[in-house]
Amino acid sequence: MSLKKVQEQVDEWIHTIGVRYYDPLTNAAILSEETGEVTGLLARIYGEQSFKEASITEEVAKQRLGEELADVLFVVACLANQTGIDLDNAFTKKMEKRTKRDKTRHINNPKLYGK
Repeated sequence: MSLKKVQEQVDEWIHTIGVRYYDPLTNAAILSEETGEVTGLLARIYGEQSFKEASITEEVAKQRLGEELADVLFVVACLANQTGIDLDNAFTKKMEKRTKRDKTRHINNPKLYGK
């Protein structure tokens, strides 16, 4: 699915089920909350932290991670819609900029080898 389709689907959901968009500052706070949930799961799946519930399997944890990443994408789409940003266009431009800027940066970084 394209980012444009994601934005359209989120907009339709907001207007048919969600009543209206939260204001951008509220959505920014929600985005921070959702990224915190992603970070917490990553700390438990790939880091040293353990789950409070011993019964959580890696499969369940990764499913939750997918759901939380989708929540992040939803809120990003809300913010883009509210501010008139075309994410397809913005992402394409950003990737072009990153590619030009970092063409040799990472390949010449010895810190990225040996792990």
